[in-house]
Amino acid sequence: MPELPDVEIYVEALRERIVGERFERALIRGPFLLRSIEPPLNEAYGRQVREVRRVGKRIAIGVEGGLWVALHLMIAGRLHWRAGLRRASKNALAVFEFSSGSLVLTEAGSQHRASLHMAAGEEGLSALDAGGIEVMAASQKEFAKALRLENHTLKRALTDPRLFSGIGNAYSDEILHRARLSPVALTARLDEEEVARLFAATQVVLAEWVARLRAQAGGTFPEKVTAFREGMAVHGRYGQPCPRCGAKVQRIRYASNETNYCAACQTGGKLLADRGLSRLLREDWPRTLEELEALKRKAGWG
Repeated sequence: MPELPDVEIYVEALRERIVGERFERALIRGPFLLRSIEPPLNEAYGRQVREVRRVGKRIAIGVEGGLWVALHLMIAGRLHWRAGLRRASKNALAVFEFSSGSLVLTEAGSQHRASLHMAAGEEGLSALDAGGIEVMAASQKEFAKALRLENHTLKRALTDPRLFSGIGNAYSDEILHRARLSPVALTARLDEEEVARLFAATQVVLAEWVARLRAQAGGTFPEKVTAFREGMAVHGRYGQPCPRCGAKVQRIRYASNETNYCAACQTGGKLLADRGLSRLLREDWPRTLEELEALKRKAGWG
């Protein structure tokens, strides 16, 4: 899922291309893409684009008259810019035509979850916002208050859009690794030094990745948006060496997601129970990296 750094780069690229241009029309092919009926989408046609901003993980395009076109890409939605395009590819869910070119929305897979909402005015746009704080603009005190609103694991808290805006599965892994904190540590049990460390890691990791992705785009429209980036420390790197200590990156799998972490750096060497394997191994589930390696040798896993 495109998260804060990816969405910021999309927003920057769109500002350069459509602010000051006319929003001509939209061709919607995905039957479930448009999730609102008021105001109607066609009311935005022919109006000049005044602003593009990020609202959580949404991309909001504001046109004359205070109307907003808000896109949420969910897991597999991606955007593509085509100058002067009038015919879209077969897998396009929607084409948004501007006087300067066309924005094409595609979504991989069969479960189309991307959404398009229309909103009127700042009040209407705010209603689409889950309410999480913008970490890059927050103080440590504001961050700590949001973190401790409810007692959850750090992984769940960081990815809760009601608490923090724009952070998802990938960058939460990177933030927790940078902060040297366990993804299953409870927010209520963090001391002040750990909160400060997490706050600093959150700001630094997000800022670093915005800068990296901006440099990679080099002024072109970002086409290689992915949850698995070269240069990430732990996310998507299960079994590979931690760049800090060299220990193998571990994982917790659940549903269609997984959390990646370094046991040596983040959990004091303790392995966190993977639901599938721990259910299979029961009391034989290894508690440390050393026990895991011994189990692998015994089972001939390599």
